[in-house]
Amino acid sequence: MEVFLSLILGYAMGCLNSAAWVGKRNHINLKEEGTGNLGATNTTMVLGRKAGAFVLIFDVAKSFIAARLARWLFPQLAVSGMLASIGVILGHCFPITMHFSGGKGLAAFGGMMLAYNPVVFVIVVLSGIGIMVLLDIGVAAPLLGTVMFPVLAYLFSHDIPTTACAVIASVIILCTHLDNVHKTREHSDMKVKNYFRDILFKKNSEK
Repeated sequence: MEVFLSLILGYAMGCLNSAAWVGKRNHINLKEEGTGNLGATNTTMVLGRKAGAFVLIFDVAKSFIAARLARWLFPQLAVSGMLASIGVILGHCFPITMHFSGGKGLAAFGGMMLAYNPVVFVIVVLSGIGIMVLLDIGVAAPLLGTVMFPVLAYLFSHDIPTTACAVIASVIILCTHLDNVHKTREHSDMKVKNYFRDILFKKNSEK
């Protein structure tokens, strides 16, 4: 029962999509603008840094808070927090409130890592940014994260259920980013260096 309740708690929080709210506030449907994704990157591209930062922080926080809340509610279940974060990722990617069409869950994945262990979060984020900029491929960061998180979860915990939760979350993120992999192979995906230069610096400095 605690497993089910942890997942449901996370799913409900995951359905709270900040990108959709920000878009609606600005009279823009982000699913029809930019990349069409309801996440921080597309929000930044379309609405600017402040809006993108809000979405990023909110999506990380909802996964982090869900994990901590589940731990408090179900202390007898060691992986309740990780299950809640898996629920958040599922709710963010497949929200019932938006006909199961949401974002890609990367920020919620980050919130899961932060709740699990801040050191793991920092290692994965810094490694992801490094490989992303080095290769100039946006999808490199989530792909690296899906490999590193299960490995680090096992090294830090030596616990099979914890590692299994990390694997499940990683598989979900991998699946939601498959289209980015295809775009990269076709050389049509967004270039990281262009994104940082044109979106974060040039466009936002003109506002």
